[in-house]
Amino acid sequence: MSIKNQISQWDFIIATWFGSGRSPKAPGTVGSFFALPLAVVASWGHMYGILVACFFIFGIGWYSTHRVLKGQKETDPGFVVIDEVVGQTLTFLFVVSKGTLSIPTLIMGFILFRFFDIVKIWPASYFDKKIQNAFGVMMDDVVAGLYAALVLWGLQNLWIAFF
Repeated sequence: MSIKNQISQWDFIIATWFGSGRSPKAPGTVGSFFALPLAVVASWGHMYGILVACFFIFGIGWYSTHRVLKGQKETDPGFVVIDEVVGQTLTFLFVVSKGTLSIPTLIMGFILFRFFDIVKIWPASYFDKKIQNAFGVMMDDVVAGLYAALVLWGLQNLWIAFF
């Protein structure tokens, strides 16, 4: 019996971010990459657009992840990448006030988010290891996104200060 047969189609579509989480290699990285268009569109509303998008995606992501995790042995299966979508979008929270997201900003934000998502600096590690439910799945990436957002903002301001 496949995973897809065990859960509703909509929950599967949301949790895998339209199937990007089904990538045979590096599904978290693929899911983060396919979150970039959402970040660009959300950035048109500046900081508020990013926040609204993140709150909305977090809410539906939490719900869908909760439903997908029912009956799963893993508490954070690799195919669930909606958490990466929230974290990756949140990465651009502090830099959108300076205008639209440039290609270099998107690339740096992508790299920073993937770094923080992989290393899981506390409290991301707490949510990843201790909160074994949909909330924990979502929150470790929120924390990684906030770390990436702060570093990206700092790099952007340092770059401007020196050039």
